[in-house]
Amino acid sequence: MILTIALSAVAPIVTYNTLVDDHGWSEASALLASGAWPVLDTAVMVAWRRKLDEFAIIALVFLVITAVVSLVGAQSAQALLVKDSAVTGLFGLLCLATLLAPRPLMFYFGRKFGTDGTPAGVAYYNDLWRFEGFRNTQRRMTLVWGVVYLIEAAVRIVLSYVLDTSTMVTLSPFMIYGTLGGLALWTVRFVKHAKAEGEKRAAEAAAAAQAAGSAA
Repeated sequence: MILTIALSAVAPIVTYNTLVDDHGWSEASALLASGAWPVLDTAVMVAWRRKLDEFAIIALVFLVITAVVSLVGAQSAQALLVKDSAVTGLFGLLCLATLLAPRPLMFYFGRKFGTDGTPAGVAYYNDLWRFEGFRNTQRRMTLVWGVVYLIEAAVRIVLSYVLDTSTMVTLSPFMIYGTLGGLALWTVRFVKHAKAEGEKRAAEAAAAAQAAGSAA
């Protein structure tokens, strides 16, 4: 986490300010150069873990999308900031689109972080899909993540037109990681609440079945 914050938040801000203030680079060129740090962060993570899991693949896909979007159309600093914001909006749309799929995106996030990664742990998690409460929980989480990221993208796009580029370069990483941290915290609490509710319903059903058996 410390490395990610250093490479994806601190380094881009320092790079942008140094190139613009000390070396006379244009704002657009400095923005493009500072975008190399998140790419390095992803490469380091992949090398460190020695494997390319689904989340590393997602990160790489979004880096490619960001690079392609940045190179298409206008190359002004404001346009690049708007395009960068649109990428997180795209992730929000992806979340909402998977609500129409057999299993929503948050199901796969949960399987990644909610299991030990062993075949038995993954199989147990996959089997939970047969419970309606579990399915509703995954869909609700996916809906919340999608809506929040669409709002975050919209706010950053508006701020890109209202604030100056230097301010947005500093503010944008905090919005990105603040949104992610807030959603992660909400997700943990929501999952704990949903789990407690599920266990309560299971206990009530077991008690009812036992009472019915005793009466019979």
